[in-house]
Amino acid sequence: MREDVISVGIDIGTSTTQLIFSRLTIENRASAYTVPRVEIVNKEVIYSSDIYFTPLLSSTEIDAEGVSEIIRNEYKKAGMTFDQVTTGAVIITGETARKQNANLVLNRLSDLAGDFVVATAGPDLESVLSGRGAGADHLSEENRNTVANLDIGGGTTNISVFQKGSLYAVTCLDVGGRLIKVEKGKIIYIYSKLEELAKQNGIEIKVGDNADEIKLRKICNLMANQIKKALHLSGNEVEMSVLYTNEGKALPEELKIDAVTFSGGVAGYVYEPEENDLFRYGDVGVLLGQEINRCGILENVLCYRGEETIRATVVGAGSHTTEVSGSTIFYQKEKLPIKNIPILRLADADEETPDLISQAILRQMPIYQSEEKPQPVAILLKGNRYASFSSIQKLADAMISATELIQKKGLPLIVMLESDIGKALGNAMHIKLQGKADVICIDGIKAQNGDYVDLGEPVGGGHVLPVVIKTLIFNS
Repeated sequence: MREDVISVGIDIGTSTTQLIFSRLTIENRASAYTVPRVEIVNKEVIYSSDIYFTPLLSSTEIDAEGVSEIIRNEYKKAGMTFDQVTTGAVIITGETARKQNANLVLNRLSDLAGDFVVATAGPDLESVLSGRGAGADHLSEENRNTVANLDIGGGTTNISVFQKGSLYAVTCLDVGGRLIKVEKGKIIYIYSKLEELAKQNGIEIKVGDNADEIKLRKICNLMANQIKKALHLSGNEVEMSVLYTNEGKALPEELKIDAVTFSGGVAGYVYEPEENDLFRYGDVGVLLGQEINRCGILENVLCYRGEETIRATVVGAGSHTTEVSGSTIFYQKEKLPIKNIPILRLADADEETPDLISQAILRQMPIYQSEEKPQPVAILLKGNRYASFSSIQKLADAMISATELIQKKGLPLIVMLESDIGKALGNAMHIKLQGKADVICIDGIKAQNGDYVDLGEPVGGGHVLPVVIKTLIFNS
C-alpha cells in the first residue's frame, strides 16, 4: 500500500503568520505476515506562502477574520481546496498564544480542513518545536555535542538545548524584534519590561521619541546580553530574572553549550548582519540581530547554520501514521477514545535507572502543560531494561512518583513503550494506585518528542488499540 496525502501547516506567531503545504507519501513497510506498519517514506514541500504580519484587533486580541482571510487566500494561490487537505497542524506561538481569544481562533481555524493537531504552544513547547525545525537535534546527534537553538521572533526568544540528539532543557526570554515598534521615524510601542530594563541601565526611552539608532542599538545590546547570560556564556551581571517569560526558569547552571543555531525572523540578521534600512520592518529586529552577532556569543561557541530560520517552528504538518498497539497492553475502556495527547519521550540515557526516569519526567513535564490548565501527557520509553518482575515494580513506582500532578488533576496516566511489557507495567501501576488514577499502558509504539497520539477503542477482541501518531513534519 502506497498513498500520497496533502498536509498543511499554519503558524500564527507574534510577528508573522504563514502556511506550508506538503505532499507526504505513506507506505505499509511490513511484510504480508506481520502487523501493518504505515510510515512516511517521503515528504516534499509543494507550496510556501507569503509571510504576513499577524493581524490583531488590539494588543490583547487576534483578528480571527483577518487570519482566516489570509489562509483562504493562500489556499487559492496554492491551487488547493479544503477537501484536498487531509491533515495538518494549526499552532499559535509566542506572545500571540497569550491573546485573549487564542483558543477560539484555533478552534475556528482547525475546522477549515482535515483532522488537525491543534495546539496553543506555550514558550517551552515552542522551544522544542523550533529547535527541531531548525535541525538542532540532528546537528547535536551528528556531532555528539550540546547544541542550543535560539528561535528569536517578534516577542520572545525560545531556547532549546539538545545533548547528543536528545532534548535536555528549554527556557524562554522576553527578547524579540517587535518589542519596540517604529513608524515614520517615531517610536510607537515599547514593551513594559524592556522599558524598565533600559531605565535600569540609564537609558530613557518613551513612546513618541524619535527612533534614534544609537539609543535603540544600546537597548538591543542589552537584550543580546540577556541571551548571552542565559546561555551561561557571560559573567556580566545584567539583571536577568526580569526578562524570563512568565517568570520561567533558567537553564541548568552546570550546562555547557558547545554550539548554537539560530532561527526565527531575527535569525537572518545574526547570520548576515549587513542591512542599510535598519527599520524596514517597523521594529528593531535588524538591530537586535546585529547586536547578537556582535555581543560575543559567536566567539565562545561554534555556530551552525540551521536547516530553517524564519520557517523553523512548523513548516509542514501532521501526518497520520496509523498502527496498532502491541497485544500485551493494559487499559480502561471507558477512557477511550482519547485524542491529541502530546508525547513526552525519554532519552536512552534517562532509562538507565528508575530514579533517572523519574527525574527526566519531572524535568520535561512542564513543557507539555498549558498555562491555563493541566492536560494528559503520554510518556514514551523503550523499557527494554525492565523485563523482570522486580524491575517492573520499581519502574511502576518511578512512573507514579513522577506523575503526581496529573493524578491529582484526575487525568489518566498514559504510558507507551516500545518493548512488550505494557500489560505487566500497567497492571502494577493500577494495583499500586488502588484506583486513585486511571491507567492506560500500551506497547509496540515508536514516536518522538513533539508528536501527538490518538488512542482508539479496542479492536481484535480487545487485545489491541488503534493508535494514530501525529507527527509535526519539519523541513530538516
